[in-house]
Amino acid sequence: MELIFGIILGLIILVLLVVVHELGHAIAARRNGVVVEEFGIGFPPRAWAKKLKNGVLFSLNWLPLGGFVKLQGEHDAASKKGDYGAATFWQKTKILLAGVMINWLVAAGLLTILAWTGLPKVLPDQFSIPADTALTKKPVEVTVIAENSPAAEAGLEVGDQIIRFDGEPVPTSTEFAEKTAVNKGEEVEIIYTRDGVEYTTSATLRSENNNGEGYLGVGSGQREEIHATWSAPVVGVVTTAQFTLVTLQGLGDLVANLVTGVVLQFSPDQAVRETAQANLNTAGNSVAGPIGILGTIFPAAEQAGITQLVFLTAIISLTLAIMNVLPIPALDGGRWFVTAVFKLAKKPLTKEREERIQGIGFMILMALIVVVTVVDVGKLFG
Repeated sequence: MELIFGIILGLIILVLLVVVHELGHAIAARRNGVVVEEFGIGFPPRAWAKKLKNGVLFSLNWLPLGGFVKLQGEHDAASKKGDYGAATFWQKTKILLAGVMINWLVAAGLLTILAWTGLPKVLPDQFSIPADTALTKKPVEVTVIAENSPAAEAGLEVGDQIIRFDGEPVPTSTEFAEKTAVNKGEEVEIIYTRDGVEYTTSATLRSENNNGEGYLGVGSGQREEIHATWSAPVVGVVTTAQFTLVTLQGLGDLVANLVTGVVLQFSPDQAVRETAQANLNTAGNSVAGPIGILGTIFPAAEQAGITQLVFLTAIISLTLAIMNVLPIPALDGGRWFVTAVFKLAKKPLTKEREERIQGIGFMILMALIVVVTVVDVGKLFG
């Protein structure tokens, strides 16, 4: 039930972020003299539609996978008044990148709110202003429970917060692990909280840790949060910029692992081929598509609480912005890149040529999505 709820919640959030993205395109288009013919939530077939006073057809569609905006004369070669193609290069740039900017600003806004209420600290050098920052640590939390472990038999669950262990407080995850080692083979009392309610249980720890699961059979973590007041907007914006750089670095590493892995696969050296396979495995494990996001990440964040859910929403919004700015045909950055290349080359971008380029890009993108989705399903049910 939690998995289904998490998928539904994640789907709603993803649709809202995509709709906000498309709204950015629509607003920029109208402000630059381009006619917006339709603004749709979801994808056809159409379920309901209404013509708004501003002349835009607003539609609700049956496939809840995002949204779209339809502009008049969307091809670069279109030339009638109100056509997207008739806009200047600078106007097209603003229209194409407006969705990216909206998603980036949504991320910055959400991180600003969290900077007031408690922004998770996930980067070693995460930005803050010392004069206006309070760093708080949450109680040690159970993140993983091994099957048939002492923790499972004691009734502990993922998300439980450990307050006392063997009569002593547990200030850090490291000290928690040390305490389990000191008390190996013994029965200990564990006081923990779940959903704000305190419970007491006991567990007989393992005397050995040969399988690496720990004497109690749990994995634990401890969240740190940054709290700011007047500097929250600055923290939100700068942190968004930090995550942007980290995401771009991650994409660079992903591409490097893929290219290295594919090239080295042809090496006659067995050790080199094994390294190549390791690079490909690393790349595969670092990629998640819609199924991966909806099926694992959102349910986990939903269990962790509203702060983690808002934080994840901000990161997904930022990721949408970054992915759409990349020069990949069929995405916003790709459309801008193709337009810019033909403008610099001083060659006309005909409707047929543009459709061919974007069509090939779209097919490649869909193929990648299918591959990633198959991998996601394997991870989810494997």
